[in-house]
Amino acid sequence: MRITEAARRLGTSPRMLRYRESLGLLPPTREPGGHRRFGDAELRAVALALALEKRYDISPAELAFGLRVLAEPEVQARVRELGQRIGRLSAPPTRALDFEKEKALRLLRRT
Repeated sequence: MRITEAARRLGTSPRMLRYRESLGLLPPTREPGGHRRFGDAELRAVALALALEKRYDISPAELAFGLRVLAEPEVQARVRELGQRIGRLSAPPTRALDFEKEKALRLLRRT
């Protein structure tokens, strides 16, 4: 179906669907003439995104960034580091060997 019909079924606007596509929340599926095409899978994906946004009170851009964090390990690591620095996330538990290493280094520094 075309974008106007998809927007009507989802209770949103064609402009919002284009925005979601630009954020990567919707795969850019096109007909040979260049028109966007929406099938059941695309409609379900948008409906799920809308439900998540409503449930967690987030914007489409925030949801898109959350997906990026899940998909890109470097982004995930930097976001985790920030969360630890500002106290929103606890540091990962120290392994026993790391503890022993730190203890040995402290003892060496004293001498």
